[in-house]
Formats: sequence, C-alpha cells, structure tokens
Amino acid sequence: MKNLAQIICLTLLLTSTMQAQQEKGITGKENWLESWTEFQPKVEDYGEPTQILTGNITQDTKLKKRDVYLLLGSVFVTDSTTLTIEPGTTIIGDFKTNGSLTISKGSKIIAEGLETDPIVFTSNRSVKKEGDWGGLFILGSAPINKFGNASAVDYGLKPSSFLYTSYGGNNVKSNSGILKYVRIEYAGRRTKDHGYFNGLTLAGVGKATVLENVMISYCGGNSFNVLGGVVDLKKMVSYKSKGTDYAFNYGAQSNLVNSLAVRSSYVSGVNGSRSLWVSSYEKKEEVDFSKKGTVVKAQNLTFVNITKDLEKDIKIGLVDEAIYIGNNSSLDISQSVISGYNPAVLFERSIVINSENLEKIKFSNMYFNKCNGNIFTEGNANNEDLENWYGNSAFFNVYQKTTDSETFIDPNNSRNPDFRLRINKIVASSED
Repeated sequence: MKNLAQIICLTLLLTSTMQAQQEKGITGKENWLESWTEFQPKVEDYGEPTQILTGNITQDTKLKKRDVYLLLGSVFVTDSTTLTIEPGTTIIGDFKTNGSLTISKGSKIIAEGLETDPIVFTSNRSVKKEGDWGGLFILGSAPINKFGNASAVDYGLKPSSFLYTSYGGNNVKSNSGILKYVRIEYAGRRTKDHGYFNGLTLAGVGKATVLENVMISYCGGNSFNVLGGVVDLKKMVSYKSKGTDYAFNYGAQSNLVNSLAVRSSYVSGVNGSRSLWVSSYEKKEEVDFSKKGTVVKAQNLTFVNITKDLEKDIKIGLVDEAIYIGNNSSLDISQSVISGYNPAVLFERSIVINSENLEKIKFSNMYFNKCNGNIFTEGNANNEDLENWYGNSAFFNVYQKTTDSETFIDPNNSRNPDFRLRINKIVASSED
C-alpha cells in the first residue's frame, strides 16, 4: 500500500511538472494546428468559381459548400443582413478587381467551419502570392477612442453609401457574428493611394462576436488588424505575412489567447514588420485622450522567426522586433514564447520609463529565446533599467539560446508543424 501511494504521488508530481513546463507558448494536449490549417496553400486546388458575389448583399444569404464563390470588386453585406457560410465553402477574391468582403455595421457573418471542414478565403490566380486580393472587413458598433466615437475604413473601397464603411459606437456587447475554423490566404492587396489591405480587419467589433481558430497566411498587409472595439481572439494563426501579425489600435480592448505567429526573415514589408503591435493612435490629433487607450491582455502566445542564419539576417537588416508598444497603450503578456527577433520588444521612444508605465506594460512567465537583446526603448541602446526590472526573479521570465528544433516539438514539419514548446527545456534563469 505504501509503495502504491508513493507511485501515485510520483505520477502526480511528474504530471504537474510536465504541465508546468509546457504552459508557455501555444498549449494543448494535442496539436490544435492539425486538420484545419494549411501551411502549403499553393498546392491546394480549390476549383473554379461557380457563383459571383458583387455589389451589396441586402437580404439574408447562405453560401453553400457545393459552390465556389468569386468576390468581384468591393462586396458589402448591408442593411442588418446576415451572411451565413457553410463549413467547407470556398470564397475566392478576384485579382483584377481587388475583390473584398465587408460586413457593414449592424450586419453579421456566420462563418462557422469545422475542424475537418474549414471555410477558405483565397486567391483566384494560378500562381498565388501575397496581396492577390483585398481581404475581409468586419465593422461593428463598439467604442473606439477617436473623436466622435466613429470612423470609417478606406482602402479605396467603393460603397454605395458612406454608412457601409463606418464603424464605432457605444455598444460594447455588439455581435458581428462568428468566424471559426476559417482560413484567409493571399489577401492584403497594395493600393496606390491607401496602402495595404489586411487579411482580417476588425473595426469597432463588440464582445459578443466569436473569433476562434482563424488562420491568415501569406498576407501582403497585416494579418489581424484590430481598430478599437472589445474583442477576444483565441487560437489565431498568422503565417509568413509581410505586414504585422497582430495589430491593435484606436482604443482596442482585447484578449489574445493561445495564438501563433510564424515569420520569415525573407517575407517582410518595406516599413518593417513585427508579430505584435500595440498602439492607441497613429496621429495624436485623431483621438480623444479622455477615452480608454488600447489595452491588450495576451496569454500563451508563440512568436517565432524562422531562419537558417539569424545572425546574418539581423546583420543585413531582415529581422525586426517581435513586439512594438506605443505610448498611452497597455500590454499584459504572460506565459508566452518569443524566439528569433531583433530585439524581442521595443518601446516607442516617447514612453517614459517610470513606475506608472511599467505597471501598464507587463511581461511575466515569458520564454525569450535567441533574440538579439530583450527589451529596449526605441533609439536607446542602454536598456539596463528595463533588463533589471523585467529580469527580476519575481516575473519568472526565462532567457535561452536554443535552436528551433530544440525549442519546439516539430517546427520543421512542412505539412503539420507543431510549435508547442518542448518539455524539459525550460530552466529558470534571469540571465541572457
């Protein structure tokens, strides 16, 4: 009986230790990237369009798996309409007309795919590349921090009414629908006058909106672009996008949980790209500082820059920081992995390093791996204060320099990579 009790205690100890060791980065008993993701979308044949979507959709509409749909030009779901998309349905963005889909404020999208039958938005070109088509816009009536609590997306969209591109309001709990088990490939078209589209733009989206298991790959602009609103994102994937993977701005109040960003040194925008960008404005005169700034709470993220020679890529300027934090913004990130960046984190130069700001920017239980420096203020190479603060043992941050294959379970699997952290690799340390 005594031996049995000892065995049970030992088993419980080993189990709890393994769970604790694997709690950093994306997590799960199984690799949740399997089945619904696609890391080689160029080899997929989605078939030719059988139906065309164009102009305004003003009545409740259901897209069916048996058809392939072409987004011709700027398509808007308007007039409190619900667009429902069956699992397994393919929607193709037209290259020539810069196809895009906008869910206007008050309308909904119900795109609830299945793990074994995801919904796919992709390009209609035979040889696909970043920025082949526009992207998906979801506009809601939740608060933003701009004056008037309202704004409009631009990007050269051509609505029949200004209302169809407006967003913002006072409805924190507004519901713009569901995106679940959805892939968005090759979006992010560049325009001459309006810059890059993004894969998925969430503008003034409310808390009742469900966003889970969404993968954006090979995007020309930002993968996920959140403008204000109160929105949670779970099990998101950004893969080899040219822009920023996750961008939050204009008073967004967001949780980002159990999500992945995989960057490549050789796929990057000309203005620099990072995995996470947290800011409260682009121009100070646009925002009302009596309103909430951007607040992001992030947990169990994995940000990894894949490269064969990180030192060389950094030397020739191909690698940027993983996280950029703007003034008047708040980030609380924990239990996350940042691997292979230059450096790991960069504060905007106007952020004063004092107790008030350090309380708004928290890093705890982090795993920093093979980054060229950890946490810096823009334009200041002396980061001693920041290193001393975040390196304090009370934050339980870990600093390592191991290869991708040593750090992650199976990062080099071209079809089904596994970016969960390897167990037995975390050694508590506050030294770089």
